[in-house]
Formats: sequence, C-alpha cells, structure tokens
Amino acid sequence: MKIVPKEYSACPIRNVIDRFGNKWSMLILYILDKGGTLRFSEIQREMVDISQKMLSTTLKRLEEDRLITRTVYPEVPPRVEYALTEVGKSLMPHILGLTAWAVEHFDDVAGSNS
Repeated sequence: MKIVPKEYSACPIRNVIDRFGNKWSMLILYILDKGGTLRFSEIQREMVDISQKMLSTTLKRLEEDRLITRTVYPEVPPRVEYALTEVGKSLMPHILGLTAWAVEHFDDVAGSNS
C-alpha cells in the first residue's frame, strides 16, 4: 500500500474537481444548465449512452455535493425534478469554458490517439 502525503488530502484538484470531473457529471451539469429544471427521464433522453443505474448514481452524488437539487412532489406517480443549485450555477462558466476549449481543440487532442 502506497502512503499518500498528508497535504494531498487538502488538494482542491483531488478533492473538488474529482467530485464532478467525470464525463457523466459534467454532462448532467451541462444539460441542467441548458434545460433548467428537468425530470429524470428528460435528462436520460439527452444522454442515450448512460445506463439508468449510472444516471441515478451520478445524480445522487451531485446532490450530495450540493451541485444539484432533487425535488420530490407528492403525486401519484411521484414527480422528481432536478435543478442546479447556486453552487452548481457558479461552476457553469468554468465548465462552459472547458467545453468551448474541448470543441476548439478536439481534433488536436482526440486526433493524437488515432
């Protein structure tokens, strides 16, 4: 077992970006930013290549990290909606900047793997 230096545990890159830096989390945040308040099925419709289990797991983690809210309405059947929190909204300019960079440099980066 490798011993990790103590100062690494306070590293923002390891501890904060790791929480939303995977492809599913960033896509969900992007979809909620563009679509506003959405139901599970509406998010899933935008992400045809994600399993229902992975979408559910990722939404739960984003909620735990206070980047999105989950509102359950007492209806039959229950209606559940997801939206960005203020913290999530404050993250979006950075994600949108990264997205713009990714589009601009896609061929440079992705092309290096082919």
